[in-house]
Formats: sequence, structure tokens, C-alpha cells
Amino acid sequence: MLIRVYSKPRCQQCTATKRWLTEHGIPFVVEDIREPGNLAAAQALGHTSAPVVVVGEQSWSGFRPDKLGELVEQVKEAA
Repeated sequence: MLIRVYSKPRCQQCTATKRWLTEHGIPFVVEDIREPGNLAAAQALGHTSAPVVVVGEQSWSGFRPDKLGELVEQVKEAA
């Protein structure tokens, strides 16, 4: 299961999301949202604020502990 986090520097919600994933042992890939292709990808999903978390067909923006908690369950089920 590939987890992609579109992030930008000095973004508190981005930092909180990446910290949460790291603390829960969930591997993820960070993409710099300032890169034109990455910005376009995040916008194509309908998001206008960082971070944008993409897991399969699901995506959300912002620091979302509720969605991150669901993600832990998905990772456990996939293992």
C-alpha cells in the first residue's frame, strides 16, 4: 500500500501528518507540493491545501487524525 504525502516546507499540518505517520510506523513517500507536477496532481484530486494524503483511491487534505486512525486499521488488515 503506497501512501503519498504532498507536503510543503514550514507547514504545521504537513509536519504533524508526517510525524503521526512516522510515530505509528507507517511508511510513506513525501512529494514536494511546490513542484509543478505534484501541485497539479494534488489539485486534480480536488484539494487546495497541504498536506494532501493519498492512499489508493482515497485522498484528503489537512491534518486528519480520524483519517490517519482509519489508515492504521487498513495497514494492519493488509499485513
